[in-house]
Amino acid sequence: MTEACEKRTERTRQLNDRFREDPKDGKIVVTEGVAVIAYNIGLGEILEAVKTFDRFDEANDPHSEHDFGAIEFDGAKVFWKIDYYDRAIQAGSADPSDAKQTTRVMTIMTAEEY
Repeated sequence: MTEACEKRTERTRQLNDRFREDPKDGKIVVTEGVAVIAYNIGLGEILEAVKTFDRFDEANDPHSEHDFGAIEFDGAKVFWKIDYYDRAIQAGSADPSDAKQTTRVMTIMTAEEY
């Protein structure tokens, strides 16, 4: 991996971590399955688990971008995934390491909905 590529990956990871901690600069989508779980335990608890997730490894983070995680609630496996779109959310972002041209969208879903 080139130095420039490593810097883009590091910046993407930083932006993803910041977005998980404070998602004001993007969008969060919750699937129907997660909405049912949230009804029982509260969406705040799920969002807090996503925010504080730190178990990244080669299996769930092969590109070192911190864009995916798996947590468990109410006996169900819940995934969260960050995708990168242009500012208009019409197409993929040309450069996810550039916050000025990227809108992050995090989808929180049950494993069955993946």
